[in-house]
Amino acid sequence: MDRRSLPLSALRAFEAAARLGSFKAAAEELAVTSTAISHQIRGLEALSGVSLFERQVRRVTLTEAGAQLYPVLRDGLDAFQAALERLTQPRRRPQVAISATNAFTVKWLVPRMADFRRLQPGIDLQLQASDDVVDLRSTAVDIAIRYGRGPYPELTVEPLFTDHFAPVANPRLAVRSIADLTRVPLIHFDWKRAQPENPTWERWFAAAGVEGLSSAGQLRFSDEGHAIQAAVAGHGVALVSQALIADELAAGHLVQPFGPAITGHTYHVALSKERRPSASAEAVVAWLKAQAALS
Repeated sequence: MDRRSLPLSALRAFEAAARLGSFKAAAEELAVTSTAISHQIRGLEALSGVSLFERQVRRVTLTEAGAQLYPVLRDGLDAFQAALERLTQPRRRPQVAISATNAFTVKWLVPRMADFRRLQPGIDLQLQASDDVVDLRSTAVDIAIRYGRGPYPELTVEPLFTDHFAPVANPRLAVRSIADLTRVPLIHFDWKRAQPENPTWERWFAAAGVEGLSSAGQLRFSDEGHAIQAAVAGHGVALVSQALIADELAAGHLVQPFGPAITGHTYHVALSKERRPSASAEAVVAWLKAQAALS
């Protein structure tokens, strides 16, 4: 018997009846009558010259010959189904989730998305902006950007770059010297954890050798991105991350009239030690490191 003469309908009927143990159940699954199932199987038995089922009142059981044929058909039909599902289902693109602070996401990651899409068009990024620390042991996030000294005992961590902070202002304020700070408000960003290494105005004044300077008031924000926007809007002079205001400086929305610039914390790219990163996640880490080197 060659492939052209294989009784495919009869073989399908046999597989269903063998799997379900009933001609009636097979007929309901295949949307035909029980009589049709019976005829197809009798034809298959006549063609093969062996009995495939032992007929009982309410059910059928496989003979020894039927038991040999059934797993071959079952596995073959399962393979056909799996192959067709792979062909007909839309292919899922690899997705990599990055968790970072609100300010880093908006000011550093988002402006670089066009470059990422150009270099990695087959990977979709999911940016999760939050100032809360996420647990990388879950599968919801692949990569986290950590800002600080650490330690990070449960993570595989590589430094991206160390941040620097300097006073910036809208050029309309005409702030040109440290003495001009006495006539404009100082914009503060309140750090979640009080550490002596935090880049604050107090640290900056000490680095600049300035004592006893009295400003024209203060504006305080809990979000660094809001502090940057307040400076762009001309509400005062802000001490903010130079890495996060590169676009504003390039466009002239902000100017850095004087120094010094003080050292902030270090940005790190972090992965869970408990999960092996996918090839897509490793590609994203390589891109982040390349972008950090450029900035």
